[in-house]
Amino acid sequence: MSEAQVGGRRRRRSRAEAEQLAAEFEASGMSRTEFCREHGLALSTLARHQRRRREEQREDTSCARWVAVELPQPHSAASGLAVVLAGGRRIEVGRGFDARTLAQLVSLLEPA
Repeated sequence: MSEAQVGGRRRRRSRAEAEQLAAEFEASGMSRTEFCREHGLALSTLARHQRRRREEQREDTSCARWVAVELPQPHSAASGLAVVLAGGRRIEVGRGFDARTLAQLVSLLEPA
């Protein structure tokens, strides 16, 4: 009897258990068939758990975060934009800056 069955009936997994199984599969390097056979899991069940996990991760990353932004005074020509990151770091860039370089810098300073 597989671990998913109890007394001939299928056992319902909690959301945390389903999340854990999906994460274990992704880290296992095994094929879906191998993983499901080893864990007594139907292929469709694993696919459902993975889909939910991806959707939750997408929701987590799509949530907007508000950050403080200071705009330079109109008479100030020193910079085009000043950004204050959550950790208190301040980045100022001049007009015509390379947005890709700024994005890389912010991702290095503020890892997810």
